[in-house]
Amino acid sequence: MTDQGPQRPPATLAEKLEYLFQHFHPRDRGPYSNDEVAAGIRKQGGPTISGTYIWYLRKGERDNPTIKHIEALAKFFEVPPRYFLEDDPAITEQLMLLNAMRDADVKAMAMRAVGLSAESLASIREVVDRMRELEDLRQGDAGQDTASGP
Repeated sequence: MTDQGPQRPPATLAEKLEYLFQHFHPRDRGPYSNDEVAAGIRKQGGPTISGTYIWYLRKGERDNPTIKHIEALAKFFEVPPRYFLEDDPAITEQLMLLNAMRDADVKAMAMRAVGLSAESLASIREVVDRMRELEDLRQGDAGQDTASGP
């Protein structure tokens, strides 16, 4: 995926929700549709919510969902509800790391790197940076396309 990601941490509810749609989905497919998320929430026993309402939230045309909707969206995307409620860029950074670590291959690479020297880690970082460049991925987009998702 060549989605360039946010230039700054998402701040509004719409931006935060859009960020989850673009970055928190299984590796082998594109983002969920609004209807898929609504159906997934219902399947998890969440409140009634429609794909259309989710679209309104994503576009910023609705910006005051109920706490039950926030909790249901958070559960679907496997993020804490506070992601939607707080304005803390560190939360997005933590979610990116969590998202990356859900991918078994990324986790295996990270575990194998434990104990390597600073020089070896720098070499690995250079190789990964080059591979990201070749695959047209920006430096700040690490971790996207890796969530296991519901």
